[in-house]
Amino acid sequence: MEYRLLGNTGLNISCLSFGASSLGGVFHDLSEKEGILTVHTAVDSGINFIDVSPYYGFTRAEIVLGKALKEIRRDKYYISTKVGRFGTDGKKSWDYSGERAIKSVEESMQRLNIDFIDLINVHDMEFSDLNQVINETLPALLRLKEQGKVGHVGITGLPLENFKYVIDRVPAGTVESILSFCHYCLNDDALADYLAYFEEHGVGIINASPLSMGLLTRRGAPAWHPASQEIMNYSRKAVEYCEQKKYPIEQLAIKYSVMNPRITTTLVSTTSSANIVENIRWAEAPQNEQLLAEVLEILKPIHRQTWENS
Repeated sequence: MEYRLLGNTGLNISCLSFGASSLGGVFHDLSEKEGILTVHTAVDSGINFIDVSPYYGFTRAEIVLGKALKEIRRDKYYISTKVGRFGTDGKKSWDYSGERAIKSVEESMQRLNIDFIDLINVHDMEFSDLNQVINETLPALLRLKEQGKVGHVGITGLPLENFKYVIDRVPAGTVESILSFCHYCLNDDALADYLAYFEEHGVGIINASPLSMGLLTRRGAPAWHPASQEIMNYSRKAVEYCEQKKYPIEQLAIKYSVMNPRITTTLVSTTSSANIVENIRWAEAPQNEQLLAEVLEILKPIHRQTWENS
């Protein structure tokens, strides 16, 4: 497993990391026992960065992850969770106030069975007033950092321009990392345009959803996927082309994301221990450059087309 530094944080992170959204049943039903085994398998295989949120499964992901972490030495992993986006009784909710952020961190630590969070993030800033994030949410998280409850502070979201808006308006070093999803994958590499900016500001880069939230999979996107029908159709063409070549598009997509050394880590999410082992093998295998070029050509009509977060 290759490890890379996350910006100026000093965290040396595996280039492939574990996204625990699947532990909340976000993509499909899960066996809690198998989910716990998957976390153990990931860490035993060299993955040392785990990202979660109280929003995933409306706290279920943190609860299941917390059960898994009970049996893992604390120095074997870095944990990343989030504030701002929540859900209860089947309903989504958002609260980016400083008071709620502080309370959320305490709640997450209880669910995760830990007393320190390595990286705390503002979750999906597009649902907030960005000025509240700048003037209230981030200062609250910095207070927690000063108190020794969290190690580092980051921001997450879908629209890439929001990262620059916030970083440009807070003191240098406030934002130590960004987590971007669905913007460095086969159908959309828009994150590449921002790499130099983040590097200039010492901000670490976390990439999520190399499979574009299920678009680039043989199983297919979940029913709730917000992509347009055009994006869905071309993604399916790419999947079917890889199937004709007897090559899993998931392998092509994961390798595409992790092979860029300027991106610290790419998150993959699964509740299958066999799948996480396979993902690691794919990340470490050579890229099929000819097939990559052919698939990128198929996806060209929808290149960098995106959607609104929901």
